[in-house]
Amino acid sequence: MRSGNLYIGTSGWHYPHWVGTFYPTGMASEEFLPYYARHFSTVEINSTFYHLPTSDTLTHWRNQTPRNFLFTCKGSRYLTHIKKLKDPQDGIHRFFEAATKLHSKLGPILFQLPPRWKKNLPRLEAFLNALPGEFRYAFEFRDAHWFDKEVYQLLKAHQAGFCLYHLAGQWSPEIVTANFVYIRLHGPGAAYQGTYNQSMLRAWAHKCRNWHSAGKDVYCYFDNDEQGYAPLNALTLLQYLHTG
Repeated sequence: MRSGNLYIGTSGWHYPHWVGTFYPTGMASEEFLPYYARHFSTVEINSTFYHLPTSDTLTHWRNQTPRNFLFTCKGSRYLTHIKKLKDPQDGIHRFFEAATKLHSKLGPILFQLPPRWKKNLPRLEAFLNALPGEFRYAFEFRDAHWFDKEVYQLLKAHQAGFCLYHLAGQWSPEIVTANFVYIRLHGPGAAYQGTYNQSMLRAWAHKCRNWHSAGKDVYCYFDNDEQGYAPLNALTLLQYLHTG
C-alpha cells in the first residue's frame, strides 16, 4: 500500500498582523504568499467564501507558488448559507469558472454548512450529484444534527470528505469517509484564538501519520490566525511529522 501525501498549512495567508511573528519585520504584503510557500505546500483560500477572485488574481497566486503547491478553496456562502445547497447548478458553474484558473494547483473544495441548519439528506445528495466529478470535496458541518450515520454513508458513496474540526471547544467526530482526510483547527480557546500546545500537536501528528501510512492524503489547516499562532502551530506539526 502506498503512503498518502501530507499537506499542512493555514487558512489564509494575507494577515499583516503576522509580520514580526511569521513574516519578517518590514515585509511587504505582496511578498507574503511567496514567503509562505517556501514553508508550506498548501493554503486554504477563505476569501472565496465571500467573493470570487478575478482570473488575474488567481493566475497571479498560481504564478507566485512552486509547481507542487496546492490551494484548497472554500465554497461560496451563496451556495451554503444563502441557498443552503438548493438549486446549486448556476452557483457551482460560477464558482468553478473562477477556481479552475488555479489549474493543477487546485486542491479540495471545502463547503462549510451553517450552524442551526439541521440535517437535510435530500438537499445534500442533490448537491453532491451536481458537483463536477474530477475534484475532491469536503464538508464541514457546523450543526451537530449532521453528525449522523446516513450522512457519513452518503459522503462515502460520493468519495466526499467529512471535515474534522475543532472550534471553540467543540470537536467534530473523527470520521473518515473518503480516500483523503480534511482537518480544520480553529483554535483551542475561543474561535480563531489561542495556540495549540505540544501535547495536542503531537496527538495530531500521530493521527496524521496513521492516516498517511494507510494511504490517505491528509490536508490539515490551522485557522487560529490571532497573533500569528496558525503558522507557528503548522510549523510545529510539520516538525513532529518529520521527526516522529
